[in-house]
Amino acid sequence: MPPPEQLSERELRVLEAVVQTYIETAEPAGSQTIARRFGLGVSPATIRNTMSELEEKGYLFHPHTSAGRVPTDRAYRLYVDGLIRLAPPSAEDTNTLRAQVQGSGSTLEEILRRAAQVLGVLTQELGMAVAPALNELVLERLELLLVSSDRLLLVFNLRSGVVRTIFVQVPTNLPAPSVQRVTQILNDRLAGLTLAQVRQSVVERLRDADSTPGNRELLNIFIAERDDIFDLSSDGTAVMLGSAQMLADQPEFASNTGIRGLLELTERRDLLRRALEARRQAGLSISIGWENLDPRLSNFTLVTSSYQAGDLKGVIGVMGPTRMPYDKIIGLVEHTSRLVEDLLE
Repeated sequence: MPPPEQLSERELRVLEAVVQTYIETAEPAGSQTIARRFGLGVSPATIRNTMSELEEKGYLFHPHTSAGRVPTDRAYRLYVDGLIRLAPPSAEDTNTLRAQVQGSGSTLEEILRRAAQVLGVLTQELGMAVAPALNELVLERLELLLVSSDRLLLVFNLRSGVVRTIFVQVPTNLPAPSVQRVTQILNDRLAGLTLAQVRQSVVERLRDADSTPGNRELLNIFIAERDDIFDLSSDGTAVMLGSAQMLADQPEFASNTGIRGLLELTERRDLLRRALEARRQAGLSISIGWENLDPRLSNFTLVTSSYQAGDLKGVIGVMGPTRMPYDKIIGLVEHTSRLVEDLLE
């Protein structure tokens, strides 16, 4: 994409006016409308000629049923990178965000779910959040609880206050002293490592830990089933979505085909999870239309901001049509990510 300076000042002002008009109205912008609303100091005929030049350069396109023009993905990118005037969140919006996100219940998932919901309401887009990758969290302590004759409850106490539990099948009538001894061994040899490091090194760390028959048998289960026991990746990468109704009310999804495509997309949590996970280290990220790697997102813009609190790293943001009020949404997304960081610390 050519940098903004390769467009004339008039082209930039006309392009900005078309983008803003289309965002506000969802209707193709005509030269008369631009001249009336923006006072650019030139005639509608001059604006019409400039719009034709911008169309030739790939910034506007001309729907067959209208005399007006519509911005392309390229136009939105130039607008976001060089023309936009960001609007900080209003005091009312920031107060709403804080009140709703703090809410009742302070688990990681509850905070993220509330943040996605209120962000969707305030932006009128689809709010989204992805939880941190738990495999990168440090194991602080393991607890083993014998809940039946052949079943253990394994409690992971991870750094940053995250707790997860799984059940592990064990030999029938495993003696309680073996459970206590193996709990001690696991904590002595695995605490302080990330779950990913545990999986990589558990064989070496537990190989010579204890040769007592009952203890050895239980330790061998943790070695043999390490990839299942110590892998919490599927649990820690859940995608939380706000209400799709916010998007369904927009003109882009008025047709049956449009709303059906939207609903199918919101059901593809794996697609959205991959799109969000790729942004964990990105800070603020804005991908517009065909900039999204998956073609199924080619009609959408994703505006996201990564959050980090200690070892917890995740992403929060919104998805909507490429025609969105970027000036307002960018500020709301960044503010929400900082708010989530504050609540997790």
